Amino acid sequence: MTALTAPAAAPASAQAPAPHLLRWLIRLHRPALYIWAALVVVTAATLLWLGGPLTDNAVAAWREYNACRTATCAYDQDSILLYKDVYNYATFAVLVVPFLIAAWAGASLIGRELENGTDRLAWTQSVSPARWLAAKLALPATLVTAGTGLLVLLHHLAWSAGQRQIDTAKPWHDSFTFYAGGPVTVALALTGLLAGALAGLALRRSLAALGAGAVAVTALWLGINQALPHLWPTVTRLSSLRNGPSLEGMVVGDYGLMTSSGDRVADPRCGGVLVSECRPVMERLDATAYYADIHPASHYWPLQLTATAVVLAVAAVAVLIAFRLVRRRTG
Repeated sequence: MTALTAPAAAPASAQAPAPHLLRWLIRLHRPALYIWAALVVVTAATLLWLGGPLTDNAVAAWREYNACRTATCAYDQDSILLYKDVYNYATFAVLVVPFLIAAWAGASLIGRELENGTDRLAWTQSVSPARWLAAKLALPATLVTAGTGLLVLLHHLAWSAGQRQIDTAKPWHDSFTFYAGGPVTVALALTGLLAGALAGLALRRSLAALGAGAVAVTALWLGINQALPHLWPTVTRLSSLRNGPSLEGMVVGDYGLMTSSGDRVADPRCGGVLVSECRPVMERLDATAYYADIHPASHYWPLQLTATAVVLAVAAVAVLIAFRLVRRRTG
């Protein structure tokens, strides 16, 4: 009778269970998680304060000011100035998020591990390099998207609350207001995470990756800001020579004069037909109206969504490059 033999012992690497990546990531980056939560909570509370009591007080103050008929009447100037200051600070806080995320991702999320060699330790614990990178990016991407999305929404609501009621409220096409209140900043924050991670993988040094990630987001922001007016067809608005050019909205390029034949000529900027010295100039140019190529307020969401799509396309490219880089380095 043949004796039963015990099955061969499985290799140690096969027996070792895969580590709980989510718990490991939270424990490893707990300080960053606390800082991120504090930044979101404080900024969100500030935006709620801005869109509520501060807006109400500023609206009341502007009504008092506009009702003044004498130079000595009183109005609540402090409320107007406080609203303006808090709006500027809150807007800056929202806009700086993508740059902070890119710097953190390059220095701490990826760069420090590669610099210290702890990535190799994770790869020996039944975790493939691709899975390691996916786990490193998935949780931060979720938190970044949720947190930045909340701040952008609250900023848009706070800005909307003061429109047409606060005389000094920023227009929709103000550059900082446009970005802080729309989904393009959420896309920039997500791209900042991926750009920082890619910088960490490429440079393998935390300090260098910190700078490279922030520089990459800066370049992307400047590029999309320059391209933004051209991402959607403009509207040509004509106005009377007596009233001057109509510049309400995001003006693209320069405005000028339209001739009777439909040609465009440069504006001599002599003051229009109401200025006697300017009338012969207008007649010589055969000018019939002012023209301006603009984006009206109805283009707000088309511009936001188109710019967001462009930034997300850059993010997708960064993801592909990051995984290809990991695969090439680990064989």
